[in-house]
Amino acid sequence: MANTKSGSKSSVAKWILILVIVVVAVALLQSILANRRSAGIVPQDAATVKAIEDRIKPLGEVSIAAPSRPAPVVAAGADAPAAGESPKPKAGPAGNVGETTFNAICTGCHSTGALGAPKLGDKAAWAPRIAQGMDVLYTSALKGKNNMPAKGGNPSLSDAEIKATVDYIVAAAK
Repeated sequence: MANTKSGSKSSVAKWILILVIVVVAVALLQSILANRRSAGIVPQDAATVKAIEDRIKPLGEVSIAAPSRPAPVVAAGADAPAAGESPKPKAGPAGNVGETTFNAICTGCHSTGALGAPKLGDKAAWAPRIAQGMDVLYTSALKGKNNMPAKGGNPSLSDAEIKATVDYIVAAAK
């Protein structure tokens, strides 16, 4: 009986040794193959590096600073705002401050219908709201309503800019 116990112990030890050798061999093989692959894909010239950086760059950035105005569209030769004066959105290519503000601030919800926002140009969704009157729509946009924050979440917008945006949205829904 003593023979069988020592025989089974040595058999287990042999299998453990074989398993360790296989694991080490696989790890070495993986390491060698990984080094061969990565050595072959390292770009050598600046143009290739630039192309790769352009493909993998982030699409946008998250800003946790205070909300700012949408970037104004300034006509060539137009004067810049005075020092300390914040830029006002100018009429975009279509000539409409409301459209420019909508495209910069409101489009995230009102183009997709996110959080139950009525979509731009959806006559059925906007008809009951328009029937309440422009003053009600202006107040909703200025002070917020349901999931929409006051001034679309950009408190730096002027009341006139918000009203122009509401006018733009209403015109699209008529």
